[in-house]
Amino acid sequence: MRKVAESTVRRLSLYLRFLEEFEGQGVATVSSGALASRGGTTSAQVRKDLSFFGSFGKRGLGYPVPELADRLRQILGLKRRYRVALIGAGKIGSALVQYRGFRQRGFDIVAIFDTDPAKVGRQWNGLTILDIADLEREVSRQTIDMAVLVTPADAAQAVADRIVALGVKAILNFAPVQLAVPDDVVVKTVNLALELETLSYALANR
Repeated sequence: MRKVAESTVRRLSLYLRFLEEFEGQGVATVSSGALASRGGTTSAQVRKDLSFFGSFGKRGLGYPVPELADRLRQILGLKRRYRVALIGAGKIGSALVQYRGFRQRGFDIVAIFDTDPAKVGRQWNGLTILDIADLEREVSRQTIDMAVLVTPADAAQAVADRIVALGVKAILNFAPVQLAVPDDVVVKTVNLALELETLSYALANR
């Protein structure tokens, strides 16, 4: 398979959400134009994105909604469940734990870690916050597929190193720092300040 750009994968996620909405409305087929208008792109882009993964739908008839939605779930790896460790029990961590959308999409937060003795031992959504000192013991006890880092910048790299050493290959990083990891580990960094700066640019250049 050809290398697929991250922007294409992001659009596939959007298409899946639109298809699920159509499915909920009882819509049987949808055109590339309908998906494009919802996603702010073009029909040609929709067809190009899907063409990376095979042939879908029929010209003039559109895409069968349930079948395409199911295929996109398969492409995006959503036909299974993932066990996620949350590292950092601050305000952002609290919001992430309470977000129901993760579980609905197959991402189960199964462990929470923090360094603050005042937080360790507290219950969040049925999970006990664990001391970060117990990270190795806990991860060796249960399989962790992904880790979400919500730590201060000066602690993030050391925590990432420990996670990688335990065999975790996917990290979602909320810390305002770029992590250095081996080539076989995938890191996605969420920089909220950067996102706000893109909005400020858009407002300043309307």
